[in-house]
Amino acid sequence: MPVVHHRYTVVDGHRLFFREAGDSAAPVLVLLHGFPTSSFMFRNLIPALADRYHVIAPDHLGFGFSDAPAVTEFDYTFDALAELTAALLGSLGIVRYALYVQDYGAPIGWRLALRDPSAIAAIVTQNGNAYDAGFVPDFWNAVTAYQTEQTAETEAPLRGFLTLDATRWQYVTGVDDETLVDPECWHHDYALLSRPGNDLVQLKLFRDYATNAPMYPRVHEYFRRSQVPLLAVWGRGDKIFGPAGAEAFADDLPDAQIHLLAGGHFLLESALDEATVLIRAFLAQHMPA
Repeated sequence: MPVVHHRYTVVDGHRLFFREAGDSAAPVLVLLHGFPTSSFMFRNLIPALADRYHVIAPDHLGFGFSDAPAVTEFDYTFDALAELTAALLGSLGIVRYALYVQDYGAPIGWRLALRDPSAIAAIVTQNGNAYDAGFVPDFWNAVTAYQTEQTAETEAPLRGFLTLDATRWQYVTGVDDETLVDPECWHHDYALLSRPGNDLVQLKLFRDYATNAPMYPRVHEYFRRSQVPLLAVWGRGDKIFGPAGAEAFADDLPDAQIHLLAGGHFLLESALDEATVLIRAFLAQHMPA
């Protein structure tokens, strides 16, 4: 089994953590995690791909084992997180790569693609949204209300998303057999969410998520112009980004491979083997090792 290294590097004055595995001369695959997790979500996928690919999975600033400066010390925006990711890849000498995006990883990844379309060899989106159709209103209505007006009343539901119960909900909702999901996942995430000041980091990013949907037309134009190879491997039981979000990629990428699998928002926890087969076949087709 490939060895996974756990590394730190300093980018623009911030200490960033990343997992790395595989031959440095192999084609590169960059894995971008979502909320509220970290590169920990890829702990089982990385060894399953690193025999053929050079896999890099960073923790975004404010998440996982990367630095988490206070909101008074860093302006947490998706633009800023994308800039840090681009700088990290640059420091590692990565110039072309396939991109795997999930949840928050998607708007970060789309910014990377818009910044340098020629860098992206292929895209795997696992419940990583790029279309209005993907938003599930029962989840997003509270976020939109908070983005529109920050009051104690609109903030309360968002703080509810930062609890242990809500973190567990993200992992088990949509999963037919909850015993497949390791409780370590939500306890790991919650421990990091509970660090002093991290609640304000997450609230700031909830607000800044409002910048993502207005970017979608540019993303769609990028898809149409580039016809970048794309695999959507999607947990169809996701109550945050629904299956319509996966199916919408075909509007701009007619050759997109779209698979709706049994599972939820964190599909890898319950359908790792099935997802891995699809990912390996897709990458072998579009980025052969």
